[in-house]
Amino acid sequence: MPYNTDNMDLLVQSNDDVDATVRTVTNNADTIFTWDYEKGARAGLNKLYEKAKGSQWNGETDLDWSIEVDQEELLRRRGLPDRDNLLDFGIDVTGTSFEKWSEKEWLQLELETSAWTLSQFLHGEQGALVCTAKIVETVPWIDAKYYAATQVMDEARHVEVFSKYLDTKVEGFYPVNVHLQALLDDIINDHRWDMTYLGMQVMVEGLALAAFGNMMQQTEDPLLKKLLRYVMSDEARHVAFGVLSLQEFYAGLTEKELFERQEFAYDAAVRMRDRFRRQEVWERVGIDVREGISVFSAADPNEDPFQQLLFAKIVPNCKKLGLLDANDGWLRRRFEEMRVIQFENFMDTGEEYELLDAVSV
Repeated sequence: MPYNTDNMDLLVQSNDDVDATVRTVTNNADTIFTWDYEKGARAGLNKLYEKAKGSQWNGETDLDWSIEVDQEELLRRRGLPDRDNLLDFGIDVTGTSFEKWSEKEWLQLELETSAWTLSQFLHGEQGALVCTAKIVETVPWIDAKYYAATQVMDEARHVEVFSKYLDTKVEGFYPVNVHLQALLDDIINDHRWDMTYLGMQVMVEGLALAAFGNMMQQTEDPLLKKLLRYVMSDEARHVAFGVLSLQEFYAGLTEKELFERQEFAYDAAVRMRDRFRRQEVWERVGIDVREGISVFSAADPNEDPFQQLLFAKIVPNCKKLGLLDANDGWLRRRFEEMRVIQFENFMDTGEEYELLDAVSV
């Protein structure tokens, strides 16, 4: 079924600088000092800060790295795709390069997809590390600086454990996806401190929560399952931090200023949706990228149930921030077009984290 989009040239882009180990991005933001040291002036942020101090975990000692992980066996137990079971998902490979694939080739695709997904998680976590360090510099409130400092430690730990898992339990590694890199560049480039929150804390971290949850449900690897559980407990707190901070700030913005945030959120949503097309995987398994995207994507990208599910955390958080209905519902209409508006009444991450926190006490 052909992929119905006018943006295929954009979708098929991949990272063409795979050998580089350093990337420089201009940071246009001002560094802000505050001489108001009153701790707890923002009770919600202070509560998160106190919780974060007691929720630190150690990736070296709290995860059992001695566990042997046989990726091929795990994938076989989960079930490999083939021509017949793909039809159950509306994917017809008749007449394509996939039609005569053997089990060996399908297994290799699944192995590469796993390595690619975990690699993008790793790169996204480094993006979060850099962006949270920027928040410490740019946010004007001491309670937010305190909490953001704890998140810098969280993100460093996330980079550490994903990197170690890829290095010791997975064969293969992928460079950062071009769409993810472009989004991270935009978040870092912007001079407004709240855009770092919106781009990273609400959009990227919100999508990560959904993606991590999906992988944790699917994997039978006890090491990866525990790793993801630890990371998700941190991520829920991070998104709650973003929502709490922006809710107060956005209440004082003009419609014009809110529209700039709506456009940014929508652009980020489209880029994140397009990020999950596995462009680099198709190249590595010898499939034309256009064919890979066309065969394994819905005719309408907004009909893909997995793509939609990734926004289960983002849409309710945008609603809580007042972004859905500002400017006569501009962002609401965009999310309707993406067919993700059904998530607007899901529990936002702030409420979800408070509920989880209350249960754990």
